[in-house]
Amino acid sequence: MTKIAIIEDDPVISQMYRMKFEADGFDVKLADNGKRGVALVEDFQPDMILLDLQMPEMTGDEVLEKIRKEEWGKDVPVIILTNLGAEEAPKSLKSLDIHSYIVKAEFTPRQVVQRVKEALGTA
Repeated sequence: MTKIAIIEDDPVISQMYRMKFEADGFDVKLADNGKRGVALVEDFQPDMILLDLQMPEMTGDEVLEKIRKEEWGKDVPVIILTNLGAEEAPKSLKSLDIHSYIVKAEFTPRQVVQRVKEALGTA
């Protein structure tokens, strides 16, 4: 079963995505802030990470920086899922090898699931 980690501080949004991904057969784990997100992915080692940028404890780019320093985390695909427009995103994202940048308001949950499947080669 493909493992997805969703690091998102809004519980309504994270539960909505959890239900969508689980309905499509994914194993989903959630973290509600950056610090918990790092701990989650170190333990869970997901096949894909959906990562918000604006969160308490640690921002998404800080989370990604920590993940990329771990051997297993160097190549895990990461999709940024945020309400920040790409022009507002931290410049450090360019060097942190993200797979996609999705503005939540511009995609339905179904489209996000489809994007993840395409990224994983399971679409």
